[in-house]
Formats: sequence, C-alpha cells, structure tokens
Amino acid sequence: MRVVFMGTPDFAVPTLARLAEDGHSIAAVYTRAPAKAGRGMALRPSPVHALADRLGLPVLTPSTLKDREAAETFSAHRADVAVVVAYGMLLPQAILDIPRHGCLNLHGSLLPRWRGAAPIHRAVMAGDATSGVGVMRMEAGLDTGPVALEDRIPIRPGMTTGDLHDALMPLGADLMARALRALEAGTLTFRPQDEVGVLYARKISNDEARIDWAQDAAAVAAHVNGLSPFPGAFFEADLGKGAERVKVLRAVVAPGSAAAGTLLDSEGTVACGSGAVRLLELRRAGKGGTASGAEFLRGARLEAGARLV
Repeated sequence: MRVVFMGTPDFAVPTLARLAEDGHSIAAVYTRAPAKAGRGMALRPSPVHALADRLGLPVLTPSTLKDREAAETFSAHRADVAVVVAYGMLLPQAILDIPRHGCLNLHGSLLPRWRGAAPIHRAVMAGDATSGVGVMRMEAGLDTGPVALEDRIPIRPGMTTGDLHDALMPLGADLMARALRALEAGTLTFRPQDEVGVLYARKISNDEARIDWAQDAAAVAAHVNGLSPFPGAFFEADLGKGAERVKVLRAVVAPGSAAAGTLLDSEGTVACGSGAVRLLELRRAGKGGTASGAEFLRGARLEAGARLV
C-alpha cells in the first residue's frame, strides 16, 4: 500500500521499519523538526527522522498542518492510508479526510482507558495489571476513534514505564503490520469505543515526582515504577552534607511497617502509610550510574531508622 508515516520518538521506529520491510511504498515520513539536545545543544533529528534518512525516505517537518499549503502537500502524496505513531501534532479534519482509507493510529493503551499524551506512564502509575497497544481509525476527538485490533501484555511487579514502553514497541509494529494486511485485503473491521471506563492520560509533570511515603505500599511502588526512567520519582535524605535528592527507578512491595518514610533495613526497605517497599534501583542526583538499594545505602551511609522525605 502507499503509506504516509507520521511519528517522532523511539516508540514509532519499529513500526516504520516494519512497514518498510513489508514492502509498503512509504510516500513520505512526517516527524517533528530537529530539536536542540546534548551538551552542545546541537540540532538533533528525531529517531524517526534518523531512520527515514537511513532508509532513503523523504522527510517533512512542518510546523503546522492547519493551513491550505499543508493540506495540498499532504494530498499530493496520494496515500492509501496514513499511519500515525506518537507523532506529537494534532491532525485537523482536513488532513484526516485525505487518505483513501483514512488515518490509522497506533496507541499505547487499551482504549478507552488512557486516552491522551502519556498512556504508558499512567497505566504503570495506576497499578494496572494489563496494558497493550491498539490500532484505531483517527477522528478529530482525542483518541476517540473506533478500534480495529488490540494486543495485550501483563504489567509485572517491578515493571517500569521504560520496560513496558520497550515491550510495546515490537508488539505495536506487528499489530500495525497485521492491520495493513487486513486493510489491503478488505477485511479490517472497526468497533466503536466503549463510553464506560474512559480515562485521560495527562502529560507527566515534574511536580508529580516527589514520593509520598504516606501512601500505601502498592501505590508508592506504582508511582516509582511509573515515573521511571523519566522524570524519575525522588526522595530527599541527609547523605552527610545536608538534604540531597535521590531518584528511585524501580521498587516492589515488601513486608514491613513503621512510620511512613522510615528506612527499615540495609537492603533498601522503606515503610509506607501501610506496608513497605523495597527500593531496587537508585541514583544520586547529578550522578550517572544506578545502584541497588543495598549498594546505595552502603555508599550513602544511611542506616535503619533514617527518615526519608
């Protein structure tokens, strides 16, 4: 099929690669414009842009899709379908109407749960037992379109947003490949989303990052894992030079009880409002490497009974 691909981050890369491998004609790749990154703040193309360059595909980075020129350019691709994966820009109705078979979106949740910007983070933070990917036909509303295919995956204890993200990437690429095969064969069907159980995955804010030890252990673990690797949940403790910030990148529920925020042992078990959590991966602010709970505590000279805030 003749495809316009629209995507930006790492999450979209396997899908573009798979569509190219499957022999689809990629008429154009739309992605966000290169952004400044790194110490030198040099312009760096998006992961999708980089892959498109390696594949020799034409790349467009428009700042808007809302004007007539954008619609005319998009129409000139003569696409059978547009495939959209974490593109980062809203598609106006004029664009949605152009491809012969519309625009298909690969979404990182099981709709209608977690519509919006951060579905993977929010699923882990909420303590969901299951997540997945879905292919839907796009409408003007935010992730409201009918769904064609879904694949599910369990969220295991200690699984972080990074882990789930990486597991969903190949699953999503395979799902979209199946969707295009069915579309080409005329067998792809859609079902309306249920209006019950709609939740919105609002964008992650740095204001959410501080750990609230007063919550129950399951909620604390889900909060830590859901914010890992970015932006990273944190606590503060006196590591010998006054209060310092420490990021926690993985945690699981563990036995134990005491006043919330009390360090219970040398392995990194911390009491919560009810129950306790074991801190499995930590990183001191401004440092690059991570350490296990036991390794970190030995280096930080924190002992049982210390209070973490």
